[in-house]
Amino acid sequence: MELSPAHYGLHSRTQLKQLGTNHLGIVRMVKGRIIRKDANKIIEMAEKILAINPLLQISLVCTSNICSKSVELLKHQQIEIKIEE
Repeated sequence: MELSPAHYGLHSRTQLKQLGTNHLGIVRMVKGRIIRKDANKIIEMAEKILAINPLLQISLVCTSNICSKSVELLKHQQIEIKIEE
């Protein structure tokens, strides 16, 4: 599995992490909260990744600072949230 953001057409600062076979994580470790605007950007990244490899499962790897509306939006898009401290 390719972990280079350029392979998927993402910004070079995007961090990707392999979480398992056909399971890719978008890493967002930020000091502040992840708000709905950030969630929309994460969904756009996931769509770009899935356009290249539709067999992948996408997760967001982040801290516990995420707003409830973002959680709902990501779950609706079938993006799992993995909490790391």
